[in-house]
Amino acid sequence: MESVTSFTAVPGWGMVMLGGTALAVAFLARRVDSQLTWVVLWLGEALLAGLISLVAMVKKTGSLAKLAASIPARKCALSLAPPLAAGAVLTIVMMEQRLYSVLPGMWLILYGVAVITGGAFSVRVIPVMGICFAIFGTLALAMPSNWANGIMAAGFGGLHVVFGLLIARRHGG
Repeated sequence: MESVTSFTAVPGWGMVMLGGTALAVAFLARRVDSQLTWVVLWLGEALLAGLISLVAMVKKTGSLAKLAASIPARKCALSLAPPLAAGAVLTIVMMEQRLYSVLPGMWLILYGVAVITGGAFSVRVIPVMGICFAIFGTLALAMPSNWANGIMAAGFGGLHVVFGLLIARRHGG
């Protein structure tokens, strides 16, 4: 029976926290002159976001064992992994090719795809959030490269805060 239920351990307040840390990194990153340092700051934010997400989901479900035992949670994680792994591989390739200006759009699009696919096993608003990330990523690819930090702040910061508040209100925690 559990295999037909949806993954409801999406942490609304955890997402608000993700948005807050992304906004803080965007504030720091706007003062950085080195493209490599800028990328490292945002990659650090991605790792921090993953940790915050895991801790918030464990807090919402009650234990790591309960979260790991959830079939919808495992399906969600397995759906998130391929687009995120593709983003990691493509980040390395783009950095080697010095295509830094493409990274924000690619990150936002692939994160959006990850959220859409993982959200198929979650509450209805999650895939909508993923679509918004993919739209922001598409816009980022069309914008001048000096807008990169702003679009990262609006996407990873703003969208997480807005959807996090929505999820916290409608689905708790």
